[in-house]
Amino acid sequence: MSAKSSQYNNITVEIEEDIGLIFLNRPSALNALSSGLMTELLKALNEFQADERIKCIVISGSEKVFSAGADIREMSNWTPAEALRQNNLGRFDLLKRISKPLIAAVSGYALGGGLELAMACDIIVAAEDAKVGQPEINIGVFPGAGGTQRLTRTVGKYKAMEMILTGNIIGAKEAHGRGLVSRVVPNELYLIEAKRLAHEIASKSPLAVSVAKEAVLKAYESNLTDGLEFERRNFYLMMSSEDKQEGMKAFLEKRKPHYSGK
Repeated sequence: MSAKSSQYNNITVEIEEDIGLIFLNRPSALNALSSGLMTELLKALNEFQADERIKCIVISGSEKVFSAGADIREMSNWTPAEALRQNNLGRFDLLKRISKPLIAAVSGYALGGGLELAMACDIIVAAEDAKVGQPEINIGVFPGAGGTQRLTRTVGKYKAMEMILTGNIIGAKEAHGRGLVSRVVPNELYLIEAKRLAHEIASKSPLAVSVAKEAVLKAYESNLTDGLEFERRNFYLMMSSEDKQEGMKAFLEKRKPHYSGK
């Protein structure tokens, strides 16, 4: 069952059973990430975050393009003061407030801010024809929405340096080989696979999924000692959850668990 919302101008939103779907929808601008689009994206994400029916969220674009990047026309006349006032790049960091898993379903181009948006998600499913890169250097700037940080942590210093300093674009298979995307599937299956994966995750304990996501992000952003402490402490706290009781009981009784998210 799918439900659509018409309250947005730059995105479209659907609910499919237990997952939320957000499609970037500025086809005339190749889904450029304008301030308006980013504002709507965050509004939709927060609404899905608050909706107990939604257990996982997929962000996608079109078959032609996930997003070609920032809205250069909007940015071209910015002064430093205007850039700070708009703080469009800061909106990318707000995705961290979403505790539900975010899956980027990427087809066509994911460039600049488009790749940075995908990297701000938790899992990236890419079509075979997907092409990704950080070409900001070609217009006299450099990645400013997490590209220099997330890309480097993902592919390593030398590959990130090459991609950022040359602005070169790479294909999905190379991106997968560098650990930049989770999986590559035939073009016609990228959204189907992302939704299949989202439904699979949605079938798990919402509480365990949320804490597990937080623990992985802790590993990504902290040292090993702090990460292990966070993991161990939260694992022990899970021993008091209703989902833990149900999951282990269902395992022993050889049946499917029914989670409450508590």
